[in-house]
Amino acid sequence: MQPSSANRYAIVIIGILFFVFGFVTWLNGTLIPFLKLACQLETDVQAFFVTFAFYMAYFFLAIPSSAILKYTGFKNGMALGLVVMAAGSLLFVPAANSRSFDLFLTGLFVQGMGLALLQTASNPYISIIGPMESAAKRISIMGICNKTAGMLSPIVLGALVLKNASTIEAQVNAAADASAKTLLLDELAQRVINPYIIMSVVLLLLALMIKKSALPEIDVEGQDSDGGTAAAKKSVFQFPHLVLGVLCLFLYVGVEVLAGDAIGAYGRELGMPLDETKYFTTFTLFAMLAGYVVGIIAIPKYISQQNALAVSAVTGIVFSIGVFVTGGYTAITFIALLGLSNALMWPAIFPLAISGLGRFTKTGSALLVMGIAGGAILPLLYTTLKDSGMASNRIAFLLCTLPAYLYILFYAVRGYAAGKTK
Repeated sequence: MQPSSANRYAIVIIGILFFVFGFVTWLNGTLIPFLKLACQLETDVQAFFVTFAFYMAYFFLAIPSSAILKYTGFKNGMALGLVVMAAGSLLFVPAANSRSFDLFLTGLFVQGMGLALLQTASNPYISIIGPMESAAKRISIMGICNKTAGMLSPIVLGALVLKNASTIEAQVNAAADASAKTLLLDELAQRVINPYIIMSVVLLLLALMIKKSALPEIDVEGQDSDGGTAAAKKSVFQFPHLVLGVLCLFLYVGVEVLAGDAIGAYGRELGMPLDETKYFTTFTLFAMLAGYVVGIIAIPKYISQQNALAVSAVTGIVFSIGVFVTGGYTAITFIALLGLSNALMWPAIFPLAISGLGRFTKTGSALLVMGIAGGAILPLLYTTLKDSGMASNRIAFLLCTLPAYLYILFYAVRGYAAGKTK
């Protein structure tokens, strides 16, 4: 373990990275309605390929990220991830100029590639940098950085690219001449260029800062050299608590993205105007921020990581049912409150799942990061169910959230200890 002064320095650096994660990740909630309008997409299913492209990058790049980290180490791997994210952000320039939805999706996928590398490095790093029993507390601090940025990003991007959105939407729909409609849409698409150029520059500067920093490296390869349980294992798949944890994290990220990015689509289904729904993601993230504050205060002093996860799952079940049995702004409030339920899930699941992995920590971390693909699948399932007519808006949302929270509750009660010796 590093000296406490080095720990504090590392926490500050990783906190900056988590701020970046949050800002970039939660832009998707604004990009969904923006690209649906600018690229004239017909359904929410098409629009939600924004989250699909972004989060599926984690699935494909997590294991390669683990291999990259074995060569680069944590610090250089984080810097490389930031450079890749900057490249993805720059792809938004030609995408906006051509108003190409496919190119936008490519840029989002490349951003996800960079984030996969960053997440694979930073999450085990912040877990291992101090005592494992207080890892959820440290990750909660990271969560505050992440969700503070996430609260700001839809406000900032919404103000820049969706200013007077309802008016523009009405003008586009009313345009009788194809050339006039094209001009309106081209002008709208151009709004995204400057923000993403600025983002690219900031990401490159952060990469340079990480590269030049004195961030301490951690040797996870030698953690089980004392002959512990992990030393006898031949494969990362011999840890049942990890395998169950990957599915748990998959479902958690799915419901987190539903609560954050799909809240606007849910509001639109209820007939709410775009000028209102474009800010709904901020409400969910505010609730998550409150949850992280609770985690910092309570874990592990008043409640263990696994018990915090169990309580979070139970409240997720209650709020999901609340969305189903209500309507209007009350239902939107319950969706936002799911942010409170989701807040302590990542801080609890990740350290519980990588506990005791020893030399398998980087690979185990990569498998967990692959689970972030849940953010690609569950929102797309929700929109497919409601847009195809297979289920109503309320039923589709319930089918995508309630089973997930029930499984998370199972992991909190029993799954986290599977295969571990008493």
